[in-house]
Amino acid sequence: MAKQASSKAPAPKAAPPAAKAKAAGPSTVTVKQIAAELAEKHDMPKRQVEALVNDLGDAFATHLKKGNKIRYSGIGVLEVRSRAARTGRNPATGAEIQIPASKKIAFRPAKELKEAI
Repeated sequence: MAKQASSKAPAPKAAPPAAKAKAAGPSTVTVKQIAAELAEKHDMPKRQVEALVNDLGDAFATHLKKGNKIRYSGIGVLEVRSRAARTGRNPATGAEIQIPASKKIAFRPAKELKEAI
């Protein structure tokens, strides 16, 4: 009788519900994935396309540091905006705090991108 009980394989476990919900949401696309898609589309080596995409990101950073606007046709405009110093509140205590001046990167999408989404 012991042989019969051990000969049965255990039933496979179902995936937890949290895993199913996570898979249904939006995913993150990496630079490597974009480079792989472009390499396949243009019949180029993946490493070469990945290097180009990385260099494009470096060029964006360089120009934004200089204060230049970047107009990427069909995508939108990137620019650096200055934020003035201001008074804020600590949400935990309610105490007033001074928030220093800072810079931020602003993105304004192009009409084509808005319509595509």
